Amino acid sequence: MISRKSAIFAGIILILITALLSSYITLQVNEYIMISQGDIIQAEEYMEMKDFYRKFNQIKAVIQSDYLIEPELDTMLEGAIKGMVSSLDDPYSYYLTAEEYQDFLIDVQGTYAGVGLSVSVIDNMITVVTAFKGSPAATAGITSGDRIIAVNGKDMDGSMMEEAVSIMRGEPDTQVKVSILRKDEVKEITLTRAIIDIPDLEYRMLDDEVGYLWLYRFDKGSSQNFLDALNDLHSQGMKGLVLDLRSNPGGLLDECVAIADMLLPQGLVLYSEDKEGTRVEYTSNQEMIDIPLAVLVNQYSASASEVLSGAIQDHETGLIIGETTFGKGLVQTIRGPFKEGDVIKLTSAQYFTPNGRDINKKGVTPDIKVKELKAATDFVIENPNEEMPLELDAPLTRGLKEVKNLIGEGE
Repeated sequence: MISRKSAIFAGIILILITALLSSYITLQVNEYIMISQGDIIQAEEYMEMKDFYRKFNQIKAVIQSDYLIEPELDTMLEGAIKGMVSSLDDPYSYYLTAEEYQDFLIDVQGTYAGVGLSVSVIDNMITVVTAFKGSPAATAGITSGDRIIAVNGKDMDGSMMEEAVSIMRGEPDTQVKVSILRKDEVKEITLTRAIIDIPDLEYRMLDDEVGYLWLYRFDKGSSQNFLDALNDLHSQGMKGLVLDLRSNPGGLLDECVAIADMLLPQGLVLYSEDKEGTRVEYTSNQEMIDIPLAVLVNQYSASASEVLSGAIQDHETGLIIGETTFGKGLVQTIRGPFKEGDVIKLTSAQYFTPNGRDINKKGVTPDIKVKELKAATDFVIENPNEEMPLELDAPLTRGLKEVKNLIGEGE
């Protein structure tokens, strides 16, 4: 028979075991909840989150209590997230709501309703890179280098580019007012929105030997369109090519690499490195079109167009002609979509040319420097729907001359 003393001792042991088991189960349940929500929250991280939400809720409460107009909570949250990303002070990193992300995808795929402008942020100003041929913007005389300073009467700067783009898009046959700054002169232009089929390239024969291919940007399907254009030019007797990357703002890296594969021998196209030093290489195979090549660039040639021109320069498969390029040697990746369909476009790596050149904020320096003629700029502004005469296009004229010389040397 168990003594009273032994029974009491056994009871204490049972209570301790039960308490320990209960604590263990509680910890496991909490850990499961944390894992199921995406991660295990460490004590230090928990304290950081606690401090963040305390401050966030204090500010939110003050605004909701004292601000003159009742604020929208969703708008406040969206603004807080946008502000967090913009605090990186990186014009290429930004937060996109689900709606903005869908607009971004439509833009990449090549069709939308709007005014027909490709824009970028330069010196914290929304700058026109390209007015697409035949678009409302091009028809109205808007051209590369124009600065958009207001849309529908609302002042705009570089930090508001996504908002400006969103406002300029809309239903076809509706109007939007755009204020542009050109050479210290402000012009207000009313544009009628239309369905914009964004072209990614145009091409033609310059004479009976030299083909010309102007690649506007690197969109989905651009590499196939590029190949089709090359085949057509070959069928017309092309012996040399002038590739125009002027005002090409970049686009999809995989499309750029696929095009580079057609123009380069086997080897590196580029490589990237992240903050940990992890290196990713992009290569071309042995097959290439082996014809004389000149590549035209200017100060608005950026990102993927610099990847391509830099690789051609390093491999010495073509002459780079024009002006020093923009200097965007950074790689952006899309993180998300998150639960609500929103994403972050974030600078995640830096890229280098095959010879290891860092072109960020430096650009690709052309082998032959040729500036655009003032007469050419004036012609585009005054005759937005007409093709510029070849003699006014100094870089193209020089490109044609160099390719013709190379063809002559090879015969």
